[in-house]
Amino acid sequence: MNKIAQFIKESRKQAGLTQEEFALRSGLGLRFVRELEQGKSTVRMDKVNIALGMFGYEAVPGKTERSEE
Repeated sequence: MNKIAQFIKESRKQAGLTQEEFALRSGLGLRFVRELEQGKSTVRMDKVNIALGMFGYEAVPGKTERSEE
């Protein structure tokens, strides 16, 4: 989840949005946005996809880095 957290945070900043503005525009709660950007491992994937959707992305099933060894 850390890659997603980093992507969301960097994309939000590049868009010139504060966490509060991002939460309002995406319809997500500020607490969720903060926890997501901090890399909390127990976040709801439907909400993660709402956040990613703000930048034209979505989380999809795939192999983990450990599985590729």
